[in-house]
Amino acid sequence: MPPLPLDQPVDMDITVPRSGDLVTTEAQAENLTLVSGGPIKDELSSWRFTWAIENFSRLAKKVYSDDFYVGGFQWRILIFPKGNNVDHLSMYLDVADSTMLPPGWSRFAQFSLTVVNQIHNQYSIRKESQHQFNARESDWGFTNFMPLADLYDPARGFRVNDRCIIEADVAVRKPLDYWSHDSKKETGCVGLKNQGATCYMNSLLQTLYHIPYFRKAVYHMPTTENDMPSGSIPLALQSLFYKLQHSDTSVSTKELTKSFGWDTYDSFLQHDVQELNRVLCEKLEDKMKGTVVEGTIQQLFEGHHMNYIECINVDYKSTRKESFYDLQLDVKGCQSVYDSFDKYVEVEHLEHDNKYHAEKYGLQEARKGVLFIDFPPVLQLQLKRFEYDFMQDTMVKINDYYEFPLQLDLDRDNGKYLSPEADRSVRNLYTLHSVLVHSGGVHGGHYYAYIRPTLSNQWFRFDDERVTKEDAKRASEEQYGGEEELPNTNPGFNNSPFKFTKYSNAYMLVYIRDSDKDMIMCNVDEKDIAQHLRVRLDKELEEKEKKRKEKAEAHLYTIIKIARNEDMFEQIGKDKFFDLVDHDKVQSFRIPKQMPFILFKEKYAKEFHIPVPCQRFWLWAKRQNHTYRPNRPLTPQEETRPVGELREISNKASNAELKLFLELEIKQGFGFVPPPMKTKEDLLLFFKLYDPSQENLRYVGRLYVKASGKPLDIYSTLNQMAGFAVDEEIELFEEIKFDPRVMCEHVNEMLSFQINQLEDGDIICYQKAPKAGSGEQFHHPNVPSFLEYVHNRQVVRFRILAKPKEDEFSLELSKLHKYDDVVMKVAQHIGLSDPSKIRLTSHNCYSQQPKPQPIKYQGVEHLSDMLIHLNQTSDILYYEILDIPLPELQCLKTLKIAFHLATKDEVVLSTIRLPKQSTVEDVLNDIKSKVNLSHPDAQLRLLEVFYHKIYKIFPLSETIENINDHYWTLRAEEIPEEEKSLGPHDRLIHVYHFMKDTTQNHVQIHNFGDPFLFAIHEGETLSDVKLRIQKKLHVTDHEFSKWNFAFVLHGRPEYLQDSEILCARFQRRDIYGAWEQYLGLEHTDHAPKRSYVVNQVSEVYNDYFSILQNRYPFEKPVKIYN
Repeated sequence: MPPLPLDQPVDMDITVPRSGDLVTTEAQAENLTLVSGGPIKDELSSWRFTWAIENFSRLAKKVYSDDFYVGGFQWRILIFPKGNNVDHLSMYLDVADSTMLPPGWSRFAQFSLTVVNQIHNQYSIRKESQHQFNARESDWGFTNFMPLADLYDPARGFRVNDRCIIEADVAVRKPLDYWSHDSKKETGCVGLKNQGATCYMNSLLQTLYHIPYFRKAVYHMPTTENDMPSGSIPLALQSLFYKLQHSDTSVSTKELTKSFGWDTYDSFLQHDVQELNRVLCEKLEDKMKGTVVEGTIQQLFEGHHMNYIECINVDYKSTRKESFYDLQLDVKGCQSVYDSFDKYVEVEHLEHDNKYHAEKYGLQEARKGVLFIDFPPVLQLQLKRFEYDFMQDTMVKINDYYEFPLQLDLDRDNGKYLSPEADRSVRNLYTLHSVLVHSGGVHGGHYYAYIRPTLSNQWFRFDDERVTKEDAKRASEEQYGGEEELPNTNPGFNNSPFKFTKYSNAYMLVYIRDSDKDMIMCNVDEKDIAQHLRVRLDKELEEKEKKRKEKAEAHLYTIIKIARNEDMFEQIGKDKFFDLVDHDKVQSFRIPKQMPFILFKEKYAKEFHIPVPCQRFWLWAKRQNHTYRPNRPLTPQEETRPVGELREISNKASNAELKLFLELEIKQGFGFVPPPMKTKEDLLLFFKLYDPSQENLRYVGRLYVKASGKPLDIYSTLNQMAGFAVDEEIELFEEIKFDPRVMCEHVNEMLSFQINQLEDGDIICYQKAPKAGSGEQFHHPNVPSFLEYVHNRQVVRFRILAKPKEDEFSLELSKLHKYDDVVMKVAQHIGLSDPSKIRLTSHNCYSQQPKPQPIKYQGVEHLSDMLIHLNQTSDILYYEILDIPLPELQCLKTLKIAFHLATKDEVVLSTIRLPKQSTVEDVLNDIKSKVNLSHPDAQLRLLEVFYHKIYKIFPLSETIENINDHYWTLRAEEIPEEEKSLGPHDRLIHVYHFMKDTTQNHVQIHNFGDPFLFAIHEGETLSDVKLRIQKKLHVTDHEFSKWNFAFVLHGRPEYLQDSEILCARFQRRDIYGAWEQYLGLEHTDHAPKRSYVVNQVSEVYNDYFSILQNRYPFEKPVKIYN
């Protein structure tokens, strides 16, 4: 399967930069020069734009080109000159006017981006892509376009006199009106919603759904009305299929992915269709066991083939029967499906050193191969578009041209694919049912499917939410892959055609056998669907339709939300501590905007048996301190007005809610009575009671008080409301605000309410006055301290850094806790005596993984700062236990160094920890104490290795504080004796391994393996040097004969003759650096890898380095490719 997208820094990834998340500084380049571009209005379909950038090294983090027009659309290039959080140039094509376009816009473009080599044009770096640009994905391109080391190296030719030239070739096709398209109306089918990166799953589910026999079998899997779709794969799949069959709009897959056990993050990871197909079928096969549909998966998809080995000279044959649910066919080296089947059954001859050991006969010449015993009714062919390239040591996508027929005859040439025991009476003639397409590169892309549901000539394209009618050519021939040539019609300009690799091509084919067509393409009736399922899903559809209708008519209605005393009693102290109510949890009414409010009061009276005169409604108001309180009663005149007008009076914001407080008076024995007359002197106050012994805050009621009265006047009433003795001493506090900080002030009992600045809707919190000498100690002794605690309390989930997916425990902390407070709580919980040995790491809310760097000791002020990532707040922290206190560790420099042993092909990984002001010499002395040297007086050196090249030899006197081992490999090695006595004409040269990259449209070489320094002597020929290199690298004569030797300058190899004097090729240099002239060893990279031995500083702490090596993939932002 292809690797998951963007788990590692890669060479050819296509990704949306998510600009707002990663880079906030924008600047235009200095002295940008438009070399060539389009006219102001260009209706042509293709165009080449050239951007010459002066002062390239001085550019800001993020730079846009001037706008240019192609196909009537406005475009620009976006670059990150220092990389978009990677060590590569990042470059994208961007829709320049995306923020000005109407909702639902989209446009499709094929494009290539090029960094021009100004010394040798043939070495320019060019990369291609294609994309459907829209509001979510307005830029698209390459995060890892080319290494920054190559770009900024003046000798490479990409940056000359600090000038860089970038080209964009853009070809635009007619845009699709994506959002206004009604799939159900146009095609009779509906699509599936994309959860983020689930297009691969959507294409497979649509394919399986449109195999009616499979759909019927799913419907017949036993489920009950008590099952929940999110916990049952069969029910979730039944629900999904039913909605696809009956819904008018696209269907969500969230219930299904929840039944898979996936979390949100899994839905943003693009997986492989083939893998999902196998896993899903295995799960369903298991769930079908013991039911009426047991064996359906095998019946539909299972075929059998026979592996055989047949001896040529003796009568011996070995066979083994195996089953398959799908076949993986080679694309590379094959022109068609038939070529792949020919290759699949190709006979391999076992001879010479590869003879077969036959039982009783010993080593024998033999034929080895595969033949098919039977094919399944539904034949799934997985095309091997993704392969591992051993030369490049990476996965690559095969975009080669590859044909597949509408009718596939597997009985061709007298049944050459069939084994002798195959049933020849079964006609293996298949009709193409669906084509699953992958568009993009090896590290990400987009999936969609072409399906003909009834096997007629009408094809449909299922592309997530959108379903369209397509012709047979688009579904088949245009998915063969290969290249597409588009003419460049710009007059007076370079008229060479644009050739684009077709990155959209078939990836999986589904064929249905003609003789089984009637069985497979059966009718699926209502009776096939369980009654409880129909009832449940019809109810869901009705509810969905009701919500849709309400949304469509929302402009005609006002939502009235009514808070009552009962709501305050219910909410305060449970999930509400500040203010009075959560308006989302109170009575709600949907009322026509034009209805007079007095008429609403009559309806309310009728429904709740509260007479209209007994109802007094108050408007709520949002105060300047962001609190929300009842403000004033509605006047009789206002009650005659339409509710829509009242909403506008109470709330200037553009929502459709009218929030009210209903004041009711109940008199014992009489029921509801009219509320008392209210004058300006009367204040309506609300009261909460706090109990410090229980740390409990609750609502106790409301009172009218006189503005001129004093709090002391109502003490007895408050004591009665609290259930205290009448003469109990109490303290009053006014709850003023809680955001951004709590303000709760003491109320002076001897001053009037007016002087205490109290008004309608204010909240008084009170408690028993603390008794002097009682000795009672409470965590939060008074109302202000309790509200402060509630406001700042934070439950944090802690995870071990080495297990970033698993919650270990949770602690209730305060947002105001400092670093020492947090680690002390963690240490207490895990039983660690020294809290200073705990190191914390923050959570990345986008990748759902730890951030790449831990939190420095006391590097942030409070816990709240530790939980913030960009503009989001998390509740997760990661911890690790160090072997020394963190403050001490931060005064040290820790380096991970690979020591290459001189005597054998082995590397010792050493973790060196020294004070930051230590020198390289101190590091090497430390290493000497940890490794076995060839002799006690051996001298060491420290190298900086990057991309298989030596870029630096560190001077012994250099301090280690600024040495970085995160991006560069640090290598220590013994200095060979011969290098210590070089003659005046001897040379110390760099020797690197390399391969030619034949897949690029220009000559490019790739280095690999371990580079090394090597002494060559005056007058020494290549032939002499080769013998010494062969001995040093322990290469066999047979293998070494395949190696080529070249003098490589600025990435261009010049092959050498054995008789050539090497010293003449290399110039003496007095300083060490990243030499761009080296002796290149060209050969295939299949040498055995070095073994690695970890030299542990301590077992616990060394685990940190394995974690550290994995931090950087965690920090990669989540990329959405669809």
